[in-house]
Amino acid sequence: MPSSVRFPHAAQVLELQRHTTDLSGDVLRTEVAYGITSLDAARAGPTRLAALARGQWQIENRLHWVRDVTFGEDHSQIRAGHGPQAMACLRNLAIGLLRRAGHANIAQALRWVGRDETRALVLLGLESVPQQTTFTLHRWVSQPVRTLPPRS
Repeated sequence: MPSSVRFPHAAQVLELQRHTTDLSGDVLRTEVAYGITSLDAARAGPTRLAALARGQWQIENRLHWVRDVTFGEDHSQIRAGHGPQAMACLRNLAIGLLRRAGHANIAQALRWVGRDETRALVLLGLESVPQQTTFTLHRWVSQPVRTLPPRS
């Protein structure tokens, strides 16, 4: 570890190069990112560090992209006080509840919930499923994920 790196517990410094190519394989651009980790080389070699970096992109694609595109977070007009943080928490809650219920496509799930307001209450556990009905939550491939039986 270079002595110029003054981060507590830093064990490795890494450089990531991301090459974006077109379909013919020609490099369109190269992006360089730097990282610091507390994992030493014995616990995290180059292969593991690359996997951890790719894992971060999975988080970006799974959560932040949904917040940006489906919920339009980047275009939000809420800017004062605790409003932006409160709205981010509410968006994360909605995404988490829908994923927990088995929905992979959040935009489709929001439309599903929007067609019947009691569905949101059921997801929150604030209302039980009516006695005379059951419903099945479907993934985008139309395979049943879980059937919710009527509560007693």
